[in-house]
Amino acid sequence: MEAGSLLHSPIPWNPKLSLRRRIRSTFPRFFYFRAFSSSSSSSSSSDSQGGYRGPKPRRDWVADWVSNNDDVVRSLPICVGGASLLAVLLNRTVSGIAPVADASSSQSRADLLTLGLAVTNILTGLVWLSIRPKSVSVVSPQGVECRRIYSHLPDSVVSELTWVWQSLSEVTCCRSLIVVYDSHCVLQIGFAAGYSIDDGEPVAVDADKLMQGSLCQGVIKSGAQSYLANLSLYPGKSELPFLPSNTQAVLLQPLGEKGIAIIGGDTIRGFTTSDQAWITLIGEKLDATLAKNVRNTPLVVQDQL
Repeated sequence: MEAGSLLHSPIPWNPKLSLRRRIRSTFPRFFYFRAFSSSSSSSSSSDSQGGYRGPKPRRDWVADWVSNNDDVVRSLPICVGGASLLAVLLNRTVSGIAPVADASSSQSRADLLTLGLAVTNILTGLVWLSIRPKSVSVVSPQGVECRRIYSHLPDSVVSELTWVWQSLSEVTCCRSLIVVYDSHCVLQIGFAAGYSIDDGEPVAVDADKLMQGSLCQGVIKSGAQSYLANLSLYPGKSELPFLPSNTQAVLLQPLGEKGIAIIGGDTIRGFTTSDQAWITLIGEKLDATLAKNVRNTPLVVQDQL
């Protein structure tokens, strides 16, 4: 009776429970733990009205104090060395030891060692005060504003060139941009050198002469980006007469084997490593775009926007 009643009794079935068991048997356990933790964290964050409760960056108080008190830190070795020197002389006078150093005396040897360390501290402080890092400031380009682009280019190419200029000028220290491709100056925008002080006409780019110069030839042959962090120290500055005279830094980005992009900045060492990597990707994109559109385009007329 009991066996028969057990077989004929209905078995309750819950579809959600069976589906949950099936999923749990299929996926590993850590998946559910992570899902549960993420859902619980999201719910807890929503309950806490969106407040951030994660780890907060620690502030380095020592580094902040050193940067805010640069003069005091640089003169600190002089103060320590001078105080040590006075302490040794005072100890020598008060202790009653003969003023003449005696090699057989341990006190004399310790005093000589202390004097050497004190003099070293004083010299270190003098070096720190005499050598200071040169402050780098933003320089206003001395030139005229120029917005030139060759006509008969497709609208897509014009919009892409404009986007490149706007992106570089807003994000980096770029103040001048010249794009030369297939022996044609496709774009000259930003600040450029003027023919004279009163004349507002910018100096045009001689694409053939520029591409034959050693500066551009070396960049194109190597296929790697060249960064002139301090343009005034490089003799190749004479090959870039179209840039403002006080251009601080220049970045040369090759565009394949037929073009180059010249980017002038207003700050010495203003282009960071992330900027250089980003400009490399932009150069690859420009190379692919100009290779499809510049070959069959009659770049004869030059329009000023």
